[in-house]
Order: sequence, then structure tokens, then C-alpha cells
Amino acid sequence: MKRREFLKQAGLTAAAVASTSQIEAATVKATQPIARRTLGKTGEQLSIIGFGGIVVMNEETGAAGNIVAEAVDRGINYFDIAPSYGNAQERLGPALAPYRKNCFLACKAEDRTKDGCRKQLEDSLRLLKTDHVDLYQFHALTKMAELDKVLGPGGAMETMEAAKKAGKIRYIGFSVHSVETAVAAMDRYNFDTVLFPVNWVLFTQAGFGPQILKKAQEKKMGILALKGMAKTVWAAEQKQNHPEPKCWYQPAAFPDEASLGLRWTLGHPITAAIPPGDERYFRLAMDVAQSYKPLEAHEEQALLSGGHGAEPIFHLGNDV
Repeated sequence: MKRREFLKQAGLTAAAVASTSQIEAATVKATQPIARRTLGKTGEQLSIIGFGGIVVMNEETGAAGNIVAEAVDRGINYFDIAPSYGNAQERLGPALAPYRKNCFLACKAEDRTKDGCRKQLEDSLRLLKTDHVDLYQFHALTKMAELDKVLGPGGAMETMEAAKKAGKIRYIGFSVHSVETAVAAMDRYNFDTVLFPVNWVLFTQAGFGPQILKKAQEKKMGILALKGMAKTVWAAEQKQNHPEPKCWYQPAAFPDEASLGLRWTLGHPITAAIPPGDERYFRLAMDVAQSYKPLEAHEEQALLSGGHGAEPIFHLGNDV
């Protein structure tokens, strides 16, 4: 290891010691519920950490029930799911049922057409054992052509607006992996929320994200964050065989770098962050949230130094 790289890693480890001790204390005491923040103009109060449905994907029914019960007990009331998460809807529905009335459930539509979106919504409601979802989002809007389709004649927005009038959804939002498409979407429709990556590597190495954050604040939208614990892409030889089957990207090092990365994300004007679907990272995120404190200057410096030169998982111009 080169001396410069050694010093960077040493600095990161040292900066994380205080964070790790806080996490351990929170784990032992487990008395402080996870804080909540207001979801933009909706006025809803959401836990600062969300439960990503991938956590229960491919899990046994009992295990899914246990992790959902633990999350609720620790103060999580925000759950996010999508049809593309394998059998996650089937697992989350029964597990969440006992707590449904006190939770904020967000789901996603992947079909861009009116009829396709309607079918996906009905299927999700059935699998999730509920008569409505609190937030329904266009999933992963990336290309401008997709935005044109959902907002055009016969597009999925027609289903969303009809479903809102019928009480099947309460708020309309979108998730996005493109700065350009995100800004255009916010200019063209009065969305309630946006879900996008708020990540230290993306912000500093790719300039990806600050534009969405700024526009969403101007629109008084609810701001929900992805990829707070992400770091970089998998190396070519690891893409088909890596140790994180529920993460298509390489997460930050567990636990210190991941803890600092999540705290960096929570230090921005967001409502909540959704951690990776790996149960270890999700539990770590709950620990961080229960003892959350903004990063101190030396901690942020160490985190950013450790991310210097990392290949970002997204880039500007993803809409092409």
C-alpha cells in the first residue's frame, strides 16, 4: 500500500472510531427511537431511515416478519417497495400488515403506460395486503423519452391521477438516476416527492445530485435519498460474482466508512435515506439513526479523502 493511501485509510479509520462507539452504545441501550423529519409540502412525518423492500426479498416469511417488527419497534415508519424487487412485495405485505395503519408505505410503477401502470398498482395493492399506498412513484426515470411517455396521452400519469382521486394513492413522486431528467420532471409536473442518490462520491467526484437537491428545495418537495452507503462500481472481475448479492454497486466499507457516508447523507436537507438491501447494512443504518449526529469537520475530511478517485456509479448525462 502506498504511503498516501495508507494515511487516507488511517485517517478514515480514526475518524470513524467515535462514530462506531456511538453506534455500539445505541445498540446496547436501544432506548432512543429513530428521529423523524417532515416530508416536504405533504407535512407527513417520516423516520430518517427508510426500510427498503429488498431487505426481505428471498427471505423466509418468519424472518421477514421479524426484521419488519424490529424496524417498527426501533422507530421506522417509512417503507419503500417496488415490483422489480423479486418476491419482496409478497414478503413485505403480510409482515407489515399488523403495523400498516401507522406506517407510510411507498411503492413504484415501472410501466410507463396508463393500462400497464394500472395493472401494476392493482397487483401491488393485492400483494401488499392494503387498499392504498401513501406514495406512488415512477420508478427510475432515466431517459427524457420515458418522462415524455408517462406525462403524455395514454401515459402512466393518467392512472396515477385517477388512483389519487379514488383514494388508492395519496401522493405522487418519482425516483431518478439522471440529473437532467429529474430537473425536467420537476419543471413539468407538481410532484410531491423525489427519490434520488445523495452520496458523497457522486456529489464530489461526479457533480451528480446537488442540482436535484436545489430544484426540489425550490419546489418544497419531499426529498428522499438513495445510495448514502454506496461507494463505487464493482471491478470487472467482480460484476458477476461479488459478496453483496443485494447490491448491484459496491457499498462503502462496513461498518466505519458506511456509517460516515450515511451520516454525510443525513446531514443534507433530506427527509429520509434508504440504505442498501443487505440486512447488515440496514441494521447498521438503524444504529446510526438512533445515535445520529452530523459529521464533524475532521470526519467529513477523512470520508471525502477516502472517496477520492473512486469511480462514481452514476454520471451527468445519464438521460442519453
